[in-house]
Amino acid sequence: METTRIVQVDAFTDEPLTGNPAGVVPDADSLSDDQMQSIAAEMAVSETAFLRSSSAAERRIRYFTPTQEVDLCGHATIATFAHLHDEGLESGPTTIETNVGMLEIDVESDGTIWMSQDEPTVGEVDVGYDRIADALGVDRAALEGASADLPPAVASTGLPFLVIPITYLSDVGNAEPDMAAVESLTDAVDATGIYLFTFDALDGESTAHGRMFAPGAGVPEDPVTGTASGAVGAYLDHFEAFDDDLPEELRLEQGHYVDRPGRVRVRLHDAVQVGGRGVTALDGSIVVPEANDDEILEA
Repeated sequence: METTRIVQVDAFTDEPLTGNPAGVVPDADSLSDDQMQSIAAEMAVSETAFLRSSSAAERRIRYFTPTQEVDLCGHATIATFAHLHDEGLESGPTTIETNVGMLEIDVESDGTIWMSQDEPTVGEVDVGYDRIADALGVDRAALEGASADLPPAVASTGLPFLVIPITYLSDVGNAEPDMAAVESLTDAVDATGIYLFTFDALDGESTAHGRMFAPGAGVPEDPVTGTASGAVGAYLDHFEAFDDDLPEELRLEQGHYVDRPGRVRVRLHDAVQVGGRGVTALDGSIVVPEANDDEILEA
């Protein structure tokens, strides 16, 4: 049997075993869809990125959760380029081809990776606070108390998320989502997941603290979510959360309630950009099954 190199990179952090782990397969040109899906299932992290050749960009990346392919993944993209930077990729701009189109990546000399997002879209949804409260296992009053100027809405900068503000950090931490109800709710509004957030952050330099649930995509709770952070930045800008004083950069905390703390940087002025660091936690090889071979992989 053949083997291929695979690394696990923890994204949106510079401390191993924190942030959001992503699998990265640096050379996936020869892998079939079934093989990539099997490898992602064996890795059992929220997403694994597979680097392939592209005639339209510098690289093609495909993303798989343990159960399905997804069109875009922010933290796996940051992880991919953090790995490439460690392998000698020079700083500067580059491009990737994804299922949602071409995206620009900028690699800074210190290893910070910036990922440009799609043109944002934001739209309010009327799903009722009772349904949201029941799905997330939170108090309805805590939702209503945070929503005077920030209503529930679906925001997207490449992937759509239902963005829900809530009053306090304790409300975020005490959430006990009913995953079946969350999946039903996200299906109803055509969103990938729900991002619950508060401005009541742990770090004084942070803009907000969030948690993201996407059981319909095979990710019950994602530690630190790049694409959702871009969507949240677009949401806050759309609803003028900062009045006329838009910060140069937003800093979104996530992952603390699953013991994988990390931070996503978001820029909004010219286009939505998501940024962060990454650190390799595991470097090895994995056995590639024969095409259409359903046997469990040996790592």
